[in-house]
Amino acid sequence: MCNNDQLADFLTRIRNATRAGHRFVDVKFSNMNQNLAKVLQDEKFIEHFLVKHEESIGTLRIFLRYIEGREPLIRGLCKISNPGRRKYVGYTEIPKVFNGLGISIISTSQGVLAGHEAKKRKVGGELLCYVW
Repeated sequence: MCNNDQLADFLTRIRNATRAGHRFVDVKFSNMNQNLAKVLQDEKFIEHFLVKHEESIGTLRIFLRYIEGREPLIRGLCKISNPGRRKYVGYTEIPKVFNGLGISIISTSQGVLAGHEAKKRKVGGELLCYVW
């Protein structure tokens, strides 16, 4: 499968797994996907993740987080930047997602950060997605 948009594939796999009620989901390993998973783990949207290397193929296994009654903690994912049209923001323009109930994820010169962390460090960058 030739997939040019890693971010869309990452978000779609997580969205589908949470709606199906799966305990974990496997995504293709890349540094960007690992950084996105790290931000989601730091913000308590996922339990944890593991990196598996079988032969030359890398896989990232993401363990999803649920609240009582198998209700997924991740309610929605929205991709902002596209490969054909990137969206860049300065640190003063970083949006709040659902009045602080969600997060925006930004790719900065200091790595992939949550929106509030990028604001605190006063760095802007490419606005990748919203998670709530």
